[in-house]
Amino acid sequence: MPNLKFAASGLLAVGLLSGCGGSSSAPKAAASAPTAAAAAANVITVSKAACGTGWRHPAAGLQTLLIHNSSDTVVEVTLADADTGAVHARLEGIGPGTTRPMQVDVGSGRYAFECSGFYYGSQTGPVIRVGGHTPGGAAVVPPTVGELQAVLSQSRSYVANGLAALVSETAALAARIKAGDLPGARAAWLTAHLAYERLGSAYGMFGGYDDEIDGLPDGLPGGVNDPSFTGFYRLEYGLWHGQSAAELAGPAEQLDIDVQSLGTASSVGPTAPALVLSDLALRTHEILEHTMRFQLSGHDDFGSGTTLATAAANIDATQAQLSILHPLLVSRYASLPAVYAWLARLRQLIDAEHTSSGWTPVSRLSTAQRETIDAAAGQAVELLAPIPVMFESSPVT
Repeated sequence: MPNLKFAASGLLAVGLLSGCGGSSSAPKAAASAPTAAAAAANVITVSKAACGTGWRHPAAGLQTLLIHNSSDTVVEVTLADADTGAVHARLEGIGPGTTRPMQVDVGSGRYAFECSGFYYGSQTGPVIRVGGHTPGGAAVVPPTVGELQAVLSQSRSYVANGLAALVSETAALAARIKAGDLPGARAAWLTAHLAYERLGSAYGMFGGYDDEIDGLPDGLPGGVNDPSFTGFYRLEYGLWHGQSAAELAGPAEQLDIDVQSLGTASSVGPTAPALVLSDLALRTHEILEHTMRFQLSGHDDFGSGTTLATAAANIDATQAQLSILHPLLVSRYASLPAVYAWLARLRQLIDAEHTSSGWTPVSRLSTAQRETIDAAAGQAVELLAPIPVMFESSPVT
């Protein structure tokens, strides 16, 4: 699993929260190095005793603050509106004795630095007043308790409905194999597997169940023939490599048991609303990133040639999660319409490879087709990347 938390930290997060968007080019105002006097005025110190002190002459506008960690542990530093809690910038993983730049675009108002870390604890620094009547850059307002509860409720409902469908479709798959109907089992396999992928569980949402139900043989001593290779991909390999119903009966029964166990599990994933939001936002980006790595590359094709179908199901999961997050995103993320537009474009390109003869295997796509699909997916992933940053460990108002 890619460490999105690391990848989305630092200046990417600052760029998002200060209104610089997802552009890869540096803002013109930050292109030239500050004078020694200006730099000295903008050195903010984080110590074990105090968070965010030393901003000598706070002023409105786009600027670069130098955050110096004089403590003996790693610290995350956030600049927030002292009255609303809206986050203007955040830097993660500032090491002891390290100084890092924080680009901010602040207006007139009251601000405070918030510092946190596993060994550091949590502190809020003194209120910093910026005078005048100057508007500031964009900031991410923390969700309310009501918004968090709505996300929790909708997320639970979506997963519960999806699990019910998965249990039913997996039972039908196992029944086909038990009856010796392998052509029917191949069709049932795809339906059941797509039901699992639409849950949006690509990155450990279900803990150990994910490895049992949708695990790969990568790293197993025996590869696809290893007894520990179980789940949907084990059945795909057997169904499309000439294995008999007798050989597949055991793996099919085990998959059915694992799916039923997942469906009746008393607790799935985090239950605290803020953690649910953080996890949902993270996976909204990671699912499509996973799709590019494993489905659009053809890596996860074990014989059926249907990784594009899985990619389409992953887009369904991404769109479903965006729908849950939409009330929070619509007022916080200006590029949200572009997210929807690129997902629609990607879905259109993938759906074009589903004909009356079935799904086109990735290996049969032309170079131009693969490049067009990959480009659309890459653009969508880039636009989705800021979303986890907005709601990471989100405070509640």
